[in-house]
Amino acid sequence: MELVVEHITKKYKDIVAVNDVNLTLTPGVWGLLGANGSGKTTLMRIICGILTQTTGEIYLDGKQITALGEEYRNLIGYLPQNFGYYSEFRVEDYLEYIAALKGLPERKSKTKIQEVLYKTSLEDVRKKLIRKLSGGMKRRVGIAQALLNEPQIMVLDEPTAGLDPGERVHFRNVISELAQERIVLISTHIVSDVEHIAANNAIMKNGEIIAFGTTEKLVLSLQGKVWQSIIPAKEFSIFKNEQYVVNVRNKNDGQVLVRYISEYENKNNAVLQSPCLEDLYLWLFKNEHIVGEEC
Repeated sequence: MELVVEHITKKYKDIVAVNDVNLTLTPGVWGLLGANGSGKTTLMRIICGILTQTTGEIYLDGKQITALGEEYRNLIGYLPQNFGYYSEFRVEDYLEYIAALKGLPERKSKTKIQEVLYKTSLEDVRKKLIRKLSGGMKRRVGIAQALLNEPQIMVLDEPTAGLDPGERVHFRNVISELAQERIVLISTHIVSDVEHIAANNAIMKNGEIIAFGTTEKLVLSLQGKVWQSIIPAKEFSIFKNEQYVVNVRNKNDGQVLVRYISEYENKNNAVLQSPCLEDLYLWLFKNEHIVGEEC
């Protein structure tokens, strides 16, 4: 299976939300990284057939998805950033409702609901009201509904938004398992959510794909440019104005451990570090005031 996004552009009057994007997706996990407003959601909604592009085409195994129509839509499982549910729905009732909307026969839907409840570890809360679930559990319900029609293409928009670290780890494990025979496209601005499970990553900025490839290939551009240094805490305010700092950690002796990106070692007995995907992401979005985590 191959999904080809070819020269996709989406304009809203004078605003270009997506600009000449090209991607070729095959089974596995694909990360779509970018800050809020970079065009990720618009692109994903076009891929799902929810929005119509201004120019360009999308092909599934050589056929235009517009020509495939409902046949293509039946292959899609979509989890929007804020998926809707009625506040009085219980988990199982909600899944039955979504199964009916997707046209699943009643007999098949019962079997499928049991299957997705198991895959997303929701069996113990199947009778609970969705509004009373934790943020992580609600996202699992979102993934469960996206799986009901046995999609071959899963599109997940900011699926870990609001999740705690433990829930994010569980989510990554679920997605890795699901992606063995599917195309899974995950949009996020949390690099760690896709760094270790995505076969490839596309980085999007201002509606354009500005970098694409495996994690190993992408971080090569920063080889020899990521440093770590220990400096007095009182000097940090000056240091951060001179260097692009991606992470800082306080020490107990009045000093700070600083990770930064620079063409040169500079000073303070800096030690060269192996770059990670987050280093590259922060470097590409260095004017967006994004705070990093430790690699």
